[in-house]
Amino acid sequence: MLKEIRIHGRGGQGAVTLGEMIALSAYYNDKKVQAFPSFGVERRGAPAESYIRISDREIYRRDHIRNPDYLIILDSTFLKSDIIYDGLDKGDIVFVNSAKGAGDIDKYFATYPDVRVMAFDAASLAMEVLGKPIVNTAMLGAFTYGTKLFGMKDVERAIKKKLTEKGEDIVAKNIELAQKAYDHFDPHKQFLVVPGEQELMVVGEDKMLVDS
Repeated sequence: MLKEIRIHGRGGQGAVTLGEMIALSAYYNDKKVQAFPSFGVERRGAPAESYIRISDREIYRRDHIRNPDYLIILDSTFLKSDIIYDGLDKGDIVFVNSAKGAGDIDKYFATYPDVRVMAFDAASLAMEVLGKPIVNTAMLGAFTYGTKLFGMKDVERAIKKKLTEKGEDIVAKNIELAQKAYDHFDPHKQFLVVPGEQELMVVGEDKMLVDS
């Protein structure tokens, strides 16, 4: 098994850190990993890419990733750039940070009907938890749910390893953000209003809690 991931972001959005945390998460799940960035002009807001390879075996390739199995887009303005779509193929999964609705995002992938798109407003979620629109750990949570290459326990270890110097509060908030992004896509964690009942029911994997 060899899985390749390409991340597109802008300087200051955490594309490189996200790549490192994905690699660390996979490493903690006993995988072989490789992660490295690619920069244009090194300034805030400039395009930046990050590449990750995950495998059960040693990885010897060192070239840039042209045909990713997974594509992560931290800034939806990149959707207007043709280069983003290079290498997309049947069965690939694309993760997009965007406040736009699914219909608006899906139109960009109209010529890629066999590509699965997972889009959500990671920036707003990050503002809610962190107070800043830094989306890398939110996208990490979404990626974890969408790929199942590793679990949230691995993600927690990776966040602690990568962000420990920033303090316990920052670590805790980023773990919370990753979990909320994961739960956003998890049908077992969705909130349901039951017709005819004036209660909010939270659907869990093994039971239903009622808050009346």
